[in-house]
Amino acid sequence: MGILHEIDMIDFMALAWFAMCWFGYGWYADRTDGKRNGLVHVVHGYRLQWMATMLQRDNRIMDSSLIGNLVSSVSFFASTTIYIIAGILALMGTTDRVISVASTLSFFRPETKSMWELKLLLLLAIFVYAYFKFTWSLRQFNLLSILIGGAPLPGASEAEQQSYVRKAGQINSFAGDDFNRGVRAYYFALAALTWLIQPVVFLLVTTAVVIVLYRRDYRSRTLAVVSGE
Repeated sequence: MGILHEIDMIDFMALAWFAMCWFGYGWYADRTDGKRNGLVHVVHGYRLQWMATMLQRDNRIMDSSLIGNLVSSVSFFASTTIYIIAGILALMGTTDRVISVASTLSFFRPETKSMWELKLLLLLAIFVYAYFKFTWSLRQFNLLSILIGGAPLPGASEAEQQSYVRKAGQINSFAGDDFNRGVRAYYFALAALTWLIQPVVFLLVTTAVVIVLYRRDYRSRTLAVVSGE
């Protein structure tokens, strides 16, 4: 509890703003209804269309290849995150040396060892969260590949096809959503990294990250194209 006495009010404010932005934007982006028509909602419709179109094909090799590409992307992020976590753990073992080097830089604010460790712990927590999201996304994409292998053949009943499209499309969206949460954690990790410099910079960069995420999810040219606007 002694660390609490070392945190300045500006650090408290920046950290609270960071938590509010991350969890608040996550709630907004992940739980919005169709009326907002964000990128997540629009892409979910395409995932359903993909599964419905696949059922009309005798050969599903192309669909399996697409899933393989998705799995490769998620695997890359998952393995990269492990290296980042290892790097942060190694850095925590050399905190005194890091503080000594940082003290020679004019734009770094002098901090105690406990404060540096707290900031590194925040980074570690973010990347551990991202790792869990990436690996869960990976498992769900693997499950989707199994569902594709057991997909009904052309000529199956309408009820069977509709049931399959709903299940496969939903699993596809679940996997994609968890991948998005992991990538979002990377964005906020970049903001948390600036806490090592100055709490004011941390606060400003956190705000900038939310603006960037919102523009890409709800105001981007990519969204306009895929939504047909």
